[in-house]
Amino acid sequence: MKAWQEEDIQSLLTASSEKELFARLSEAARDLGFEYCAYGMKVALPLSNPRVTMFNNYPEAWQKRYQEMGYLAIDPTVRRAARSAGPVLWSECMPASTLEFWEDAHAYGLKVGLALPMRDHQGLSSLLTLSRSKDEITRSELAARRAQMYWLTEVAHLGMTQWLASKLMPEIDVRLSDREAEVLRWTGDGKTSNDVADILGISERTVNFHINNAMLKLGASNKTAAVLRAAVLGLL
Repeated sequence: MKAWQEEDIQSLLTASSEKELFARLSEAARDLGFEYCAYGMKVALPLSNPRVTMFNNYPEAWQKRYQEMGYLAIDPTVRRAARSAGPVLWSECMPASTLEFWEDAHAYGLKVGLALPMRDHQGLSSLLTLSRSKDEITRSELAARRAQMYWLTEVAHLGMTQWLASKLMPEIDVRLSDREAEVLRWTGDGKTSNDVADILGISERTVNFHINNAMLKLGASNKTAAVLRAAVLGLL
């Protein structure tokens, strides 16, 4: 197996587009012994309908089937990975309720795989999936390649963040002043503007000035939404 070096990291991070980056991720997946690669990124805002973008090199027929059947909503690897901090083996998430899904996937040559989740402080989560049509993933294989799998997951997230984050969630580029963040933190603790004014030794009018500025920056219609968005984005 190829020994990945610094130049491999640069190759991924200097890709000229998200599509080129995914193509290079797919090459790295093949180096690890997997025919197929899929990558998905989800942003935290808006909470009611978070945006998701996906790339994969699965057979076109399976891609079409997956979309037509709305499998994203029931895909057990996606669900389990959302609650996991480590690799999710397909073989470990095959409840009876998803038997039809797995039979379908196997019919298209997707029989063995694992999903590697990644989350960051800015409200971005991603999932790198590596799969193949045969040969179970053994404990020894997972142990031997775990470091490279994690490396690939981290670099994929970093690279895709550069290309996708601002497109999917413009709020990620927001920067609050120290005072705006401080006022929102106290507001998030349930303090009124008058309370915050007393705590910080400033006027209530000044507190509201900072709250309104933060609301405008975050595109929030009220201070509760501003606090929530700032917290989700790691600004507090």
